[in-house]
Amino acid sequence: MKNFSKLFFLIIIILSSFNNSLAAKIHKEAVYQTKWCQEMNGTKEYKLEDKTRVDCLTQTHAIEFDFAKKVYESIGQALYYGIMTNRKPGIVLIVENPLNDIKYINRMKPVAKSNNIDCWVMYVEDLNNFQIHPLY
Repeated sequence: MKNFSKLFFLIIIILSSFNNSLAAKIHKEAVYQTKWCQEMNGTKEYKLEDKTRVDCLTQTHAIEFDFAKKVYESIGQALYYGIMTNRKPGIVLIVENPLNDIKYINRMKPVAKSNNIDCWVMYVEDLNNFQIHPLY
């Protein structure tokens, strides 16, 4: 029985570490931000008077980057940055797992449309073969 407890404990540790590795991001947010902002001729990490930073400021947009599951956080930040810079709010949702992240994209669509937020999706493949993917 004692050996079974040790084996069970070991299996739990292995499974939890495996599960944590699945949750790890393929790339950091900044990697996507840098690529997209360069391609769009924007200013990365534009600092506002209140010391907050717009992820990418273009001539027309104040853009917030976030992984798809953080969709709700990105909405508030994009709206705030748009007001503070007098630019249109924009969001780039980073999608590393399309099958899982589609639900977040679908949740964003009505919010973006009704709040006049331009929104794009960026995939891992876009780091090597950049393309623009408007949300709607």
